[in-house]
Amino acid sequence: MRSKNWRNAFARACAISLALTAAAAAQTPAIALVDPADAAQWQAWSKEAGWRIIAPPADAKEIDARVLALAAAVRDAIKSGADPARIYLAGRGAASAAVFYTISRVPDLWAAGIAIEGSPQSAVETDRLFAANFNAVPVLWASKGEGDEALAQKLKGSGINVEWRASSTVSPATAFEWLGRHKRDAFPADVDCETTSPQFASCYWIQMTKFDAAERNDVLPSTRIWGEQHAALDLGGFGFKKDEPGPGVLVSFLPAKYQGPLKMGDRIVQLDGKPVDNAKAYVDQLAKFTESKQVVATVLRGKDRVRVETAVLLPRREVTVTARVQGKFDPGDREIQIVSRTIKEMKVTVPPEWAQDSHLFWNGLALEKIEAPGCWLLTVDKELLHAARCQ
Repeated sequence: MRSKNWRNAFARACAISLALTAAAAAQTPAIALVDPADAAQWQAWSKEAGWRIIAPPADAKEIDARVLALAAAVRDAIKSGADPARIYLAGRGAASAAVFYTISRVPDLWAAGIAIEGSPQSAVETDRLFAANFNAVPVLWASKGEGDEALAQKLKGSGINVEWRASSTVSPATAFEWLGRHKRDAFPADVDCETTSPQFASCYWIQMTKFDAAERNDVLPSTRIWGEQHAALDLGGFGFKKDEPGPGVLVSFLPAKYQGPLKMGDRIVQLDGKPVDNAKAYVDQLAKFTESKQVVATVLRGKDRVRVETAVLLPRREVTVTARVQGKFDPGDREIQIVSRTIKEMKVTVPPEWAQDSHLFWNGLALEKIEAPGCWLLTVDKELLHAARCQ
């Protein structure tokens, strides 16, 4: 009887082991799309590789709401078999900027990202790109636009983990091969994240839960990538094509109920006493203004030249306080070191391999001993560090 029980127990153990192995084998890489309208193309490309496509409907108009919806869809996909170590972010054309923006908002879900054509410039202009959030998430940007390589090098010099290639050299096969070389570590020994919002406060094994602007720390400067401040004429929201030839700047768009001095087909041929050769020259002239000032523009309307008194306006930059956290596990000293700015409470998840005989330090305050692995809620109160189990 004992022998039979042993055999039954062994059989059950083998069955459990086989089930776990099968579950692990069933996990597949997945590509999350910032633009669900592109799903058919990516599904066709991924068919041979057997990768999964995650493309939830983009119901929300606001970009942050769409980012949160995509992150939720990714977490649901992981529960149903997507490999959490091989989740990749992708976008093409106008959606390329959203690849950069999404990584900056949610840095800890992705193994890598890819942007095909388009440009990250509109993401830069949001002032919500943080170089720290790209440390563990490389981005391949493939494009052919004039000045794109220079922009990529500028972003790279600012700390963005981006690799630029000419789009003519990147096929679907090479894109999948590049992505497949990267894997996400759930518990990297070094983490570094910055955010403007408690909605986007996850950093791998650290979750920032309460912010406090009084918790300053000059050791941690901001890694924000600032957008360029573009000057504009105070003539209402008129539009023009940047590649339109001269003479001057052709007014090709006016908003509904426009009440400004311009008319469709007008050409701005002179600004502040200087001729405007074409649209590119106009943009270059505006870029030289460092302050708002009154100016005179000359508009060519048919055969008539119209004098328009206006102003060059520089936008005011709204500076928001950011929170930043760095975490590091030193296996030699068995220490978890956390440094933060603008944070007074956080959740820290300690994996079993870090917990034994380890100590935790947050901004120099010590937690003498980590009692067990799992999630711990850390708070700072009057220079004292408190820890409790997460609820």
